[in-house]
Amino acid sequence: MPFLLEEHAKLVEFIHLAGEVSGRKKLQKMVYIAKKMKMPFHEKYEFHIYGPYSEELTLRVEELCGMGFLAEQLEDKGSYVKYTYACTDEGQQFLTSMNRSHAKLSVCVDHLNEKSSRFLELVSTLLYFDHLSREQQIEKIHVVKGKLNFSEEEITQAFIFINELETCLN
Repeated sequence: MPFLLEEHAKLVEFIHLAGEVSGRKKLQKMVYIAKKMKMPFHEKYEFHIYGPYSEELTLRVEELCGMGFLAEQLEDKGSYVKYTYACTDEGQQFLTSMNRSHAKLSVCVDHLNEKSSRFLELVSTLLYFDHLSREQQIEKIHVVKGKLNFSEEEITQAFIFINELETCLN
């Protein structure tokens, strides 16, 4: 099976397991966090205004929508457009043909999808700086995400969430 299709299948499976993902930013953060939890995603990420961002992931989602494997629904919210992604019937057939099944990924997707984009932005940013000490990570959050005014409680909850994910995936 070509590696390119394997990467596409991972993303279709991810969204299929989620049922749907509301928001481009949320999808970016969910896949990044899954990758940091040692799930088999290979997209390259760089730090962006909303935290870790992958141009590769954006292009892959566009390709999958163009192939008919993912559906992209747009909702005009006035000051912005909200994108929602779901797996199509064609996408499910594609998964069946690729013989995709990853039990741990299902657990990870469920935990991620129930969280808000704001919370996932915090978690993914902490994970982006996971090479630093906890205190340095918190300092970084206040510097690079200062406008979001994350509370001490939110940061504590983010670290707890990271530990929960690591525990349930290992």
